[in-house]
Amino acid sequence: MTENEEPPEIHWVDDHAGPVVRPYAVTRGRARPVSGKFDLISQVSTARTISSRDVGLGPEHLAIVALCRRRLSVAEVAAHLDLPLGTIRVLLGDLLEHRLVRVAEPRPAPVLTDDSIFEQVINGLRAL
Repeated sequence: MTENEEPPEIHWVDDHAGPVVRPYAVTRGRARPVSGKFDLISQVSTARTISSRDVGLGPEHLAIVALCRRRLSVAEVAAHLDLPLGTIRVLLGDLLEHRLVRVAEPRPAPVLTDDSIFEQVINGLRAL
């Protein structure tokens, strides 16, 4: 680039979507949710409609509440809104604090305490 040339402008606009907003702007710089863990397969559903006392919610919050009228996983919410998973977790934490959503965490895998199952598998493998 020579002295007379101006630097190329950086456009913060997507031709189809309009102005681009960085994820940290959506969460106001927060990287962790205020409550909840939100596993990828946690099921999220709307608990109640938004009222006038629910202040401080952004358009992304409203989109999640509208989207989760039908139960969706955290991963599906992120995919539908085209936002990073970390951003969705922070927004869900806000909604959980406002009691606007319910989250059903996945059940932990059962712990096998009976060694007879393993013995049967080993014996079956030996028989092959």
